[in-house]
Amino acid sequence: MAKRKTTFICQSCNAQSTQWSGRCETCGQWNTIVEELSNSGVGAGPKSALASGRAAPLTSLSGTAQEAIRFICGIKELDRVTGGGFVKGSAILVGGDPGIGKSTLLLQAAASMADKGNNVIYISGEEAIAQVQLRAQRLGLANAPVKLASETNVETILATLEAQDTPDLVVIDSIQTLWTDRVDSSPGTVTQVRTCAQALTHFAKKSGSAVVLVGHVTKDGQIAGPRVVEHMVDAVMYFEGDASHTFRILRGVKNRYGATDEIGVFEMSQLGLKQVTNPSALFLDQRDESSAGSAVFAGIEGTRPVLVEIQALVAPSPLGTPRRAVVGWDTSRLSMILAVLETRCGVKIGDNDIYLNVAGGLKISEPAADLAVAAALISSATNSPLPPKAVFFGEISLSGGIRPVSHGALRLKEASKLGFDNAYTGRIGTKDKKNDIKLIEFSDLTSLVSKIATNIHQNSKKD
Repeated sequence: MAKRKTTFICQSCNAQSTQWSGRCETCGQWNTIVEELSNSGVGAGPKSALASGRAAPLTSLSGTAQEAIRFICGIKELDRVTGGGFVKGSAILVGGDPGIGKSTLLLQAAASMADKGNNVIYISGEEAIAQVQLRAQRLGLANAPVKLASETNVETILATLEAQDTPDLVVIDSIQTLWTDRVDSSPGTVTQVRTCAQALTHFAKKSGSAVVLVGHVTKDGQIAGPRVVEHMVDAVMYFEGDASHTFRILRGVKNRYGATDEIGVFEMSQLGLKQVTNPSALFLDQRDESSAGSAVFAGIEGTRPVLVEIQALVAPSPLGTPRRAVVGWDTSRLSMILAVLETRCGVKIGDNDIYLNVAGGLKISEPAADLAVAAALISSATNSPLPPKAVFFGEISLSGGIRPVSHGALRLKEASKLGFDNAYTGRIGTKDKKNDIKLIEFSDLTSLVSKIATNIHQNSKKD
């Protein structure tokens, strides 16, 4: 019998080493290295010099490709993020913070598909059958024909699935609780997660079932385990939200069968997660239009236009190093906007404490929010409210110029639908101007500062 060797694997970045250390030299994380058997897992066992593979058939690119078969669950916001429904034979990874609503959403999706006559199996590794049944009763889903099991061994799960008629949808909650006999390490370790995910993904491709894997997230917001798990699956979705808000955002970050960066908005209630058909109205709810430091940003999330309020507060700093606190936006991008305002526009606010918040808990990543952030900062620094029925969007360059952004027509259409009549932006194309909204275009940030200062002067004269 071959001697079994051990290796040390970092649970954060999957780096391997021959000896244990308190800190991983690759990713710099502490206490993440775990001892595991090196000759276990996929491909383990003695290697033979005579071993050889079989030739795979080759074909050309000119073949007739068929449209992917989808299972529509009936929850429109979820179908939107998946690209029109769960694709037959696909593997989907859903991540999110504990208690954010992953199990609730997937149980609602499973019940909806089962009510449509689909064969749905829900396997829970974290909760007992009685706990899942209690949740189903609370959500009013107890009568849905969903097949339920509580199991953590992958071999048992695969044998159960193969013993049934081919399921249309399989939900595994969660991948971190599963373990396989082929790996001699604890559940949740890198090798266990990778091996279990590979086995379930192989089952999805072989059987044609859509398999949804629930994944835990780390303190950094990443799905626990190696990033190779995200490469194995066909789609990755993150369930975002804040305990202080009642709504949740399902964001697609990878999708081999649809658009990425698509979002679905849900509101948490006593009867589960309810769809939000007009998220812009939700994000702008209870907005104080007369307060300084508030600007409405017309953004795009995937293919959906979303209006969101950006709040800024510029306050004198009692510290030698001013404080920067940012929620929902990139901190380094804020530093760039402050540098441009000081250097190109002569707005001296760098010595103050700066607080920036995207209202509602939405996380914004697109550069088009630069103009809205700059307007909110100027408004707070001068203690003068911006026009209440105006939206802002545009990318700011280091030279102080305002660059046009894509999907201008969608942004303006959404703003007009919600009653906004002015749009502050950069130079946009002629085709984007066909909207019932007044465009105020700028070529540089200095022009915007002058425009805001002029409005402040006019308002002070009226007072």
